[in-house]
This record gives sequence, structure tokens and C-alpha cells, in this order.
Amino acid sequence: MELTLTNPSIQLRAINQNDMTSLLEIYASTRQEELEKVPGWTENMKHEFVKSQFYAQHKYYQQNYVGGNFWVIESKKKNIGRLYLHENFQERGIRIIDITIRPDYRNKGIGKSILEDLMHKSAGLGRPLSIHVESFNPAKNLYTRLGFEKISETNGVYHLMEWKHTI
Repeated sequence: MELTLTNPSIQLRAINQNDMTSLLEIYASTRQEELEKVPGWTENMKHEFVKSQFYAQHKYYQQNYVGGNFWVIESKKKNIGRLYLHENFQERGIRIIDITIRPDYRNKGIGKSILEDLMHKSAGLGRPLSIHVESFNPAKNLYTRLGFEKISETNGVYHLMEWKHTI
């Protein structure tokens, strides 16, 4: 899939084996707040846990989203996030498998601009755009503001949200 970004300060680049350390750091940033609440774990224990979770997730995504696009989000040649996307998930729509921006780049409009670009692409293809998000994830508020609607829920935690172009 080709995705044109409107924000000139960011680019997408296909991930490669050299990105694994950076992708692990990006993933770890999503678990930091959660791990701060775990009593009795050393920093090494937390690191090993996050590392195992990252590699399990990475393997799962690679195996279950065959044909997907797995990109690093870059700004000024620095890896600042990841965007994993499947253009024709289950022959039904575009699925955002994962979008993560490093904490120091959040709340600067980067994620919003990428989502708007994806919405534009989705409208052009005439397909819905969907993403799974945890109910407590602050990004859920952004998805809602952009017009995504919850269409299902799993275990009371995971919300499948979808955006459809309306005429």
C-alpha cells in the first residue's frame, strides 16, 4: 500500500531487521506507565518482560497480517513511531494493526495527521478504516473525535473502532 502523508516533517519507511532495537524501545514506551505500578520488579525484570512481549507481538503480527505494511515513522531521520497497516484486512477494509508514537512526540499532531491521511485513503478506496484500542488508552479519545465509532468489544477491554466515509 502506498500512503501519502500530508505532514512534511514525517516519513514512513518499511521496517527492517536493523530497526528491532528501536521498535522495542517504541513498544516499551507503551508499557512504561503500566510497569511502574508493578511492585517488586527490578528494572532488568521489567526489561526482559517487555522484550519477550514485544517479540511475541512482533511474531504474531507478522504471521497473522500477511500482506500488511509494517512501517517506521520517521522525523528528521529519527525513528519516532511505528505504523502497521493491512490494506485489505479480511477483504473488508483497512485495518490499523498498530500505531504508536514515542511519548516525546505525542500531542504534536503527528498521530492525528497520519490518521487523517489514512481516512482520506480509506475514503478514496471506499473501504472502512478500523483499529482495536484498549478502553483505557488515551488515544481512544482522538479516534472518537475523528469520527471512529465502537462497533464491538472484547472482554470489556478491547474496542474495535471503525471509521467510514459518509457522503
